[in-house]
Amino acid sequence: MGFFSRRHSATTESSPAVGPRTAPAAPGAAAAVLDPALAALTGHWTIDRPHSRIGFSVRHAMVTTVRGAFADYRSALYFDGEQPSRSRAELVIQVASVDTGVEQRDAHLVGADFFDANRYPEMVFRSTSTVHAGDDSYRMTGDLTIRNITRPVELDLTYLGSVVDPFGFERAGFDGTTTIDRTEWGLVYNQRLEAGGTMVSEKIRLQFDISAIRSAPVA
Repeated sequence: MGFFSRRHSATTESSPAVGPRTAPAAPGAAAAVLDPALAALTGHWTIDRPHSRIGFSVRHAMVTTVRGAFADYRSALYFDGEQPSRSRAELVIQVASVDTGVEQRDAHLVGADFFDANRYPEMVFRSTSTVHAGDDSYRMTGDLTIRNITRPVELDLTYLGSVVDPFGFERAGFDGTTTIDRTEWGLVYNQRLEAGGTMVSEKIRLQFDISAIRSAPVA
């Protein structure tokens, strides 16, 4: 979803260090110049699912937090190292792959009260723009579709660096997060508590812990 940074971490094997050294532009100041070495990261990337997590957290019964993740998804990422604004991302999640660690709760989530996976099997994010927010922080705007309802969201991203792993794969990592109101996507099910409040918070925090690997060149 975005591979932009002034920092490049050391590799477990010999690998040249590259990365942008940018700073947020002050009002009226000239735009920051990207490190030319960042161009080396230009290309197509995919999320390495065994080493990544597409998750969420939500308050339950007003007093605790339930966490879950989606195990099945596909991704298409492109990074332009010279003009990061041209970078783009698409993430297609199979909602039936939700896992909160409780089978009964997962079955409720994929049912008609929530995701209604039989009618709406996929949740989709497609980026529309990316801006530098300072240092290793970026903000990606995109369209999130759940239950055939599409609304804009903003992801706050932190770039973590890139490495060449012992198997020769070039990796780039970042953390991303955003908070949404689930009712705006038709996820309105709830129960009132006697003491006040609701069983499930309307606010959902989406979390992206990503290790992306460079895609093989197309022949």
